[in-house]
Amino acid sequence: MAVEPHKHCPICGTPIPLNELVCSPDCQKVWDARLNQRKRSQIILYVVITIFLIIWAYLTFMK
Repeated sequence: MAVEPHKHCPICGTPIPLNELVCSPDCQKVWDARLNQRKRSQIILYVVITIFLIIWAYLTFMK
């Protein structure tokens, strides 16, 4: 009684084939929304770090 190779949907946990990313269009929408949020968060992080470095450089080298 062997179990076929599979993985689970990262959104709902349903068993899916190894070549699938998610199990349904609804889960795909959630996956895409999470991916977009992650990209947005990374961009915000990079912008904040850049602003911090600019302010730090200005305060350090312009005195």
